[in-house]
Amino acid sequence: MNFLVFAYFYFPMDKWYFILVLPCFLLSLFAQFKVKSTFARYSKINSQRGLTGSSVARDILQSGGLNHIGVERVRGSLTDHYSPKEEVLRLSEPVYNSSSIAALGVAAHESGHALQYAAAYFPVQLRNVIYPVARIGSGAGPYLAIFGLMLQNNLLFNLGIIFYAAAVLFYLFTLPVEIDASRRALQVLETGNYLTVEEVKGARAVLGAAALTYVAAAATAFASMLRLILLHNDQER
Repeated sequence: MNFLVFAYFYFPMDKWYFILVLPCFLLSLFAQFKVKSTFARYSKINSQRGLTGSSVARDILQSGGLNHIGVERVRGSLTDHYSPKEEVLRLSEPVYNSSSIAALGVAAHESGHALQYAAAYFPVQLRNVIYPVARIGSGAGPYLAIFGLMLQNNLLFNLGIIFYAAAVLFYLFTLPVEIDASRRALQVLETGNYLTVEEVKGARAVLGAAALTYVAAAATAFASMLRLILLHNDQER
């Protein structure tokens, strides 16, 4: 069961949900709409040079001395990602063979992640350190805190908040990682003559919309944790 649904079921009318969580949830819905609509718009506009997402990704990786990193096609839409463990950059079907502005923007962004790992970019290293705890915290933390509230058990509640805080930190550390990957992407797209100045504006719009989804996710996680803390404080009064 989704945590927001779970928490709302047990605390359906508390003021903190409407003040903190609901606005972030609405922002998340808007961000998802924005990224899909922006990607769809610029997927219909081909770049003048006609390069595909996969060819641009390979060229960026080679220019960065990362010839050993593979570029593969993966099913789905907006499923693009870089796997540092496997050293493979995977591009979705609408990106891999497409020469659209959107495809090149996404391909360059994912290539930017590979460049981050090669450069030992500190926020990436920091995020990787906290990931194991954050993974547990994201799944177990909120539920432990909720059960702590239900049972009025401070130990259980505090343990849940500590675990959940690790997940929130992971979301927050993700923001500079994604923003930097987009910065690298836009820079290389323009200086490498992959896109014209006007086309770069379209790629910036696509990557900006994608960044909003990470902002919304971080805001929602933080607001949800803060809500639990405030509910606990209200219960203690």
